[in-house]
Amino acid sequence: MTPGNEPRHVAHETVEERLAEDIVEELDLHPVPQRDEEEPLPPLSEQIAEQLGGVRGLIESSIPVLAFVVFNVLLGESVVGLEKRTALLWAIVGSVGSALVIGGVRLARKQPIRHAVNGLFGIALGAYFAWKSGDAKNFYLPGILLTFAQAGALLLSVVFRKPAIGYAWGIMANKGRQDWFDNARLFRTFQWLTLVWVASLALRAGIQFYLWKLGEANALGIVRILVSWPIYAATFAFTAWAIHRVTSAQQSELKEA
Repeated sequence: MTPGNEPRHVAHETVEERLAEDIVEELDLHPVPQRDEEEPLPPLSEQIAEQLGGVRGLIESSIPVLAFVVFNVLLGESVVGLEKRTALLWAIVGSVGSALVIGGVRLARKQPIRHAVNGLFGIALGAYFAWKSGDAKNFYLPGILLTFAQAGALLLSVVFRKPAIGYAWGIMANKGRQDWFDNARLFRTFQWLTLVWVASLALRAGIQFYLWKLGEANALGIVRILVSWPIYAATFAFTAWAIHRVTSAQQSELKEA
């Protein structure tokens, strides 16, 4: 999920969105209750699946990061013993190369390549930072900074009483309408859910920033795959459940009225 208008790190957030699609597969978020009969929207999971790549997309987006970590570890001083910058070069080649192969395979099969292109852009940006500095840890720096920026943008949306989660829900599950502003219960829900996302983003970025400060490049990659994305998925699933709970309750109240 890409809430509202906050900045996004294309490689990082694409992976998370794809992971979230499987976590909330059985949840269906309803539009703001209306007394007039309308054609029901498909479940949120179907809408996300249409735009994202599901499990396959998750795997494909994970491969370049995993390749960077594996090449950097195996070819580094602790295993093969290559000079640090040489190992870094091969890690970059492995990461960018795998992203190109994934995009090429999708193109050859005439499948959508939007996410592959976005992923390649993010990987290339991280590779540039790492090569320019000569330090593998900076491969992850753009994603860390942009995640902090996302948290800041969401926090501002709450301060100005324009919760970004509400806008995202309006686009994905309410036919683009933003009439939830007139629904006090939904508005309060979106306010505190946006704060939940602020905490989630800050936690993920904070863990990675701490490891970045320590210079733990390989640990950063492991955390990126095994910790950061599951935190996102859990936050997404909780958000879907909370909104589903409120909208379902309001629909039941309307039917009883």
